[in-house]
Amino acid sequence: MGTAQSRQKAAPTAFAAFARFVLCGGGVGLASSFAVAGLASWVPWALANALITVGSTLLATELHARFTFGAGGRATWRQHTQSAGSAAAAYAVTCGAMVVLHQLVAAPGALLEQAVYLSASALAGVARFAVLRLVVFARQCRTEPLMARASLVGQLS
Repeated sequence: MGTAQSRQKAAPTAFAAFARFVLCGGGVGLASSFAVAGLASWVPWALANALITVGSTLLATELHARFTFGAGGRATWRQHTQSAGSAAAAYAVTCGAMVVLHQLVAAPGALLEQAVYLSASALAGVARFAVLRLVVFARQCRTEPLMARASLVGQLS
């Protein structure tokens, strides 16, 4: 029974991982959207978005390593680097969405900017989930249950 529980913690189902991803990543993303809006009143929006993206990516990668994908420990440098690549793509999507908004609306209000930013972030987030689950944290999702099975076989011998 302990092995089944450890397997569940090591490799959550796609649905459970997505729910955790939404809670962790979505929480960080929501806080980031307010941080970007606040910082953008002092510096250009693209710079504010870049700075907040770096900080939020580091935090979210740690949360995803520890909770979302069942790694149970700190993220490795490899995972941080790969996660940064997917975050760079998400940054490009959010910047692109804001450029399009400003091309379509001369002076959008803060509420419209937030709606566009959060919508673009949500779309990029779904793609990031797939990349993180299938590439960045895939090895742990595959190997930890195997190690648990090997440990069980060793105990039975």
